[in-house]
Amino acid sequence: MPTVPTADEILDRSFRRAAKKMKEKDNKERANQEFVRAVGAAVHDRLVYIIRGFPEFDEIPPFYREMADILFGIEKIKQSLGAVGWAAKHTKMIGNQLALQSRKAEDTLVVRKRAVARLASMVHQIDKDLIFLNEVRNVLRQLPHVEETFTIVIAGYPNVGKSSFIRRVSSAAPEVASYPFTTKGIIVGHLVMGREKVQFVDTPGILDRPAEERNQIEKQALSAIMNVADVILFITDPSEHCGYPMGVQLSLLDEVKGMVSVPVMVVANKSDLGVAEGYITMSTADGTGVDDVLAELLTHKPEPEARKRAADIRSAIPQESEESETDAGAGMLGEDAPRRKRVRRPRKPRTKPVSS
Repeated sequence: MPTVPTADEILDRSFRRAAKKMKEKDNKERANQEFVRAVGAAVHDRLVYIIRGFPEFDEIPPFYREMADILFGIEKIKQSLGAVGWAAKHTKMIGNQLALQSRKAEDTLVVRKRAVARLASMVHQIDKDLIFLNEVRNVLRQLPHVEETFTIVIAGYPNVGKSSFIRRVSSAAPEVASYPFTTKGIIVGHLVMGREKVQFVDTPGILDRPAEERNQIEKQALSAIMNVADVILFITDPSEHCGYPMGVQLSLLDEVKGMVSVPVMVVANKSDLGVAEGYITMSTADGTGVDDVLAELLTHKPEPEARKRAADIRSAIPQESEESETDAGAGMLGEDAPRRKRVRRPRKPRTKPVSS
């Protein structure tokens, strides 16, 4: 998405463009008329360029659509784009109308000044929308690129060791600290295994509370859980050094399981601080059990689809020939189709023509 300029920046650029057009005219009256028309066209073109720089939010993947909605509100974005579209339409239309008026005016300079003031006023009406759209652009362009590959989303309460795990097993380098909510957004890392790539998504910590009370950080995590996960690694901290009782952690686990249809693997972290019975355990602090957890996660990775045998488009279609017939399997395609049996018919004896 291109940078969205302010109203003053659009006008300055449009005036410079119109001034060049004006210098091309030897007739002063025609020059003023051309200036008005050129300003309206330049503003229109720039505003249309801004609109086209934004994606069609109804057509982008659900994860990115939800992220835009969480961060800014898609309806608000659409309203601002609509305001820019309104200004684009009317600046060009009014520019052409005032250019025609200046042709009949006794003093074209007066019409030119009035036209410039009116066009500038229209552009300034959408200045807040332009500033807002530029903020949207600056944030959305920094969203992580989530690839179409096997994806493991890591979830759980804050400070249970999610970022420490992804840092050990992938290319991501999230900030790791001993206080909660270190992760402020979605972090993506990759692990290349031969020709295969595994994608890890580190999500911010989620609290077990009503949806309306969750902040933007938590909503981003839920969006990743519901939209991009092939398998979810839910990390718990039975030692409760994270600051949250095990009971509320398990309550969040139940909520996550109810949101998705993909496998959810539960792991107890911080085994160096205590042993949790009944769970797969690991310690992201010293690496104990991390490789075993990774190996278990990879068991959920679907096998590459077997190469399908290419079907021969030259199917065994019965030909309109007296020399061949097909059996019951002749309609099958490719190598699996049984060969057609050729039935030879007796040739008719040739008769010599009677000579006269």
